[in-house]
Amino acid sequence: MLDRNRQHQIAGPGHGQALSADLYYDGAQNYNPYGRDQPEQDEGFNPLKLLFYVVQYRWLIVMMAAAGLVAGVIVTMMQTPKYQATTQLEVLVPSAKVFQDIEVVSESSDLRAFQTAREKLKSRALAQRVVFQLGLTEKPDFLFPTPSFSLSNIFYRAFGIAKSPTIEEKTPEQREAIAIDRILNDLSVNLVTNTSLLSITFADQNPKYATDIANQVAQSFIDQRLDQTSETSDLARQFIQEQVLQVKQKLQKSEEELVAYAKDAGITVTGDDKSLIGSNIEALNTALATAIQERLDAGRVVEQIDKGRGSSLAPVLESEGLQKLNEKLAELTSQYQQKLGILKPGFPEMQQLQSQIKELQRLYSNGVLTITDSLRQKYQEAQNKEADLKSKLAEMEKQQVIFNDKNIKYTILKREVDSNRSQYDSLISKLNEVGVSSELKTQSAAIVDFASLPERPYSPRLTINLAIALALFMALSASIIYIIELLNNTFTNPEQIEKELGLAMLGILPHVDDRELLASINDQKSGLSEAYRSLRTSLQFSGAEGAPRSLLVTSSEPSEGKSTTSFKLGQDFAALGARVLVVDGDLRKPNLHRLFGLDNTIGLSNLLTNTVRKEDLASIFRATKYPNVTVLTSGTIPPNPADLLSSPKMALIVTNLGKRFDLVIIDAPPVVGLSDAPILSRLAEGTLMVISTNQVTRKSAKTALKRLRAAGANVVGAAMSKFAVNKFDYNYAYKYMNYQYYDYGTPKLEGKVDDGAGQPAYAKSPAFKRLVRRIRSGVGGFVDRSKSAS
Repeated sequence: MLDRNRQHQIAGPGHGQALSADLYYDGAQNYNPYGRDQPEQDEGFNPLKLLFYVVQYRWLIVMMAAAGLVAGVIVTMMQTPKYQATTQLEVLVPSAKVFQDIEVVSESSDLRAFQTAREKLKSRALAQRVVFQLGLTEKPDFLFPTPSFSLSNIFYRAFGIAKSPTIEEKTPEQREAIAIDRILNDLSVNLVTNTSLLSITFADQNPKYATDIANQVAQSFIDQRLDQTSETSDLARQFIQEQVLQVKQKLQKSEEELVAYAKDAGITVTGDDKSLIGSNIEALNTALATAIQERLDAGRVVEQIDKGRGSSLAPVLESEGLQKLNEKLAELTSQYQQKLGILKPGFPEMQQLQSQIKELQRLYSNGVLTITDSLRQKYQEAQNKEADLKSKLAEMEKQQVIFNDKNIKYTILKREVDSNRSQYDSLISKLNEVGVSSELKTQSAAIVDFASLPERPYSPRLTINLAIALALFMALSASIIYIIELLNNTFTNPEQIEKELGLAMLGILPHVDDRELLASINDQKSGLSEAYRSLRTSLQFSGAEGAPRSLLVTSSEPSEGKSTTSFKLGQDFAALGARVLVVDGDLRKPNLHRLFGLDNTIGLSNLLTNTVRKEDLASIFRATKYPNVTVLTSGTIPPNPADLLSSPKMALIVTNLGKRFDLVIIDAPPVVGLSDAPILSRLAEGTLMVISTNQVTRKSAKTALKRLRAAGANVVGAAMSKFAVNKFDYNYAYKYMNYQYYDYGTPKLEGKVDDGAGQPAYAKSPAFKRLVRRIRSGVGGFVDRSKSAS
């Protein structure tokens, strides 16, 4: 194994002083590689922690806020704009005067008078008067307004498309009731505090209706009060009474002529203005259609009987008597067939069975014939019924032709009767309503301020809807964040690995874009290189005698960074003067030779299968451009990697290589789904698990660790890869991780091999480079978190 004292001497000049083991190692259970204090106890509510979650899920919050604003706008669009107009009415309460000790005393105004006026303004009688005065029963847009909240409002407000309401489907009485209900529902009357004024407010989708109705309610209240205190003019009443008498005589005469003509012509009309003949024709048509259907159904049954399929008809099959005969016949036939193998047909017992069978067959045939005869009879009755109905219908149609000729004059006489009755009803109504005041008294109310035409709607209010929608969606986003935190099954910070897996955190490797990975590895002053050197130092203190002489690097799943870790650890340990051999133990998808820039024509698999010549054995172990680093590639991909790795020869190779080199690093395949890594872990003195951030699930990592320990592996710790140390949300929770600290020295544009010639001046600026890295890392982190959440 590597000598710990030697490592201190080598590492000391590079860092300015010898490193203390106590800083990175604190026993087997209390491993603390970064010298951090023990985790602080929860202190309850922490506003900074809320800020951390806000920053961590900022894109979700922004999207939910945008969705809330859009929802608020949509809800506003779905609401129909309403306008309201207000009229102020002063109630003039007459003062009661009494004489007391020869002094005139006025009684103070009673609050009950204002309450009474308020209830009269909201009465149904006053609403009916307003409807009549404004003619609201003939205005379809008032009777059938646009729904207050509907999806169709969006198209109406966006394109002006709306269904035109019609009033022809409603009777005058129904239209009047609808108009009255609309006024009562949208009318509000309130007493202005400490005054004798009543505020009359009406709301409607049409601003003109809102204004007209508010003013008319006040005016109708005044008119109603005047009508109640006035008397009907005698002259007007006498004139209307004379008109009523004349129209009444005309109505009686026209009704007598109508009844006389109907009696002479023999016309009988039902209650729904249909003639008796017409009603009979409708009834006959209905009965004929039923009879035709019955005849067709019976005909299909007879057709089956004529084809010799009478025994398969439903009435035959459903007959209980025939079913019992059929069962008895089947039973006797079965007995006959059974005894036929023992007795001859001429035997008396056999003849008796034959007679019984024939008798049952005869009875069954007679039963079927009886049922089929009844079906034929039913068919004949259906034919007779159909013919009878047709003849009656033809007779009634002839009578209908004669009736139509007589009905022309009857219609003319009836129209005259209806006209006279309408005039009579109208005059009677006017006679009841007419009243001319012979003595006008003082008004009981006066309009103080007429309602003006509103310029803008009072509802919906976009700001209120946006505020409510934003609050709801923010609450929804908080619920989503809470659920995501509960369901998140990946590792997002090092403490989760230590808590869930019970492994010491040996290193935290910052996330680097794939396009900049090679440049960051080669740059010894990059944050990634410094993180690997920190991992190397932690491995040096992972055991009682220093770093293990053979180290297996594996991961739970593919693409977690194990090959890059093996490649970089080999360089870093070699920089301390140790002879390092990096072995590509992934015989399925080798990648180590690409990182070192070598071919993979011959390697470990050839050594295990004895397909290499003795004179070529030395060439298998290839020197690299990095001092003290030797590579053993995987070689030809075999069909049975697990068998080769579990062979005794593999164990012998690892043992001999451990004697020739100070450190052997084996790049193993992933653990989950394969047996290669558990097999190799038994051959190595130590195993390092690489766990990626926001990628591998906790269950997968636990399963991988369980398999390694079941195979007898010595798992020395874990390294967390792809950790976005430059993100604000992580820097807040883990202040010891500082991207600027890792990326010290003269920065270079990562991922570029040129010197930046020909680029703008701002592209060469360190601040600009850091901004570019932050933007790329932020976008990449958001994509990774979205994948993990999904």
